[in-house]
Amino acid sequence: MLTFNRNYFALTILIFIIEIMIALFVHDRFIRPYMGDVLVVILIYCFVRSFLKLPIITVAISVLVFSFATEFLQYLNIVEKLGLENSKIARTVIGTSSSWLDLLTYIAGITIVIIVEKYWFKKILR
Repeated sequence: MLTFNRNYFALTILIFIIEIMIALFVHDRFIRPYMGDVLVVILIYCFVRSFLKLPIITVAISVLVFSFATEFLQYLNIVEKLGLENSKIARTVIGTSSSWLDLLTYIAGITIVIIVEKYWFKKILR
């Protein structure tokens, strides 16, 4: 079950760099709020697959549940409840605003993962 997959880890690093670039340099109304959320579930998926050899669907659904739970915590204003409202890192990582559109972007990201895994990277990343 425990493993190290350098291909998934490389994808994790690449997507993380893209996410940082989006956070630092993109201040629009589409890429940052929506594509960033699509990419974040792909990032988490790749990170998990870097270290755990589990079925695609198991990891995909787990990442989706985690993402939904995080969104629910945002709805509950968890950053403020934990007294972290002055922490830029906490506000960025956990998030401060909840939106049902975010749930759709997470679903889109996981759908991309499943399609790519099942049909595109079937032989490349194994």
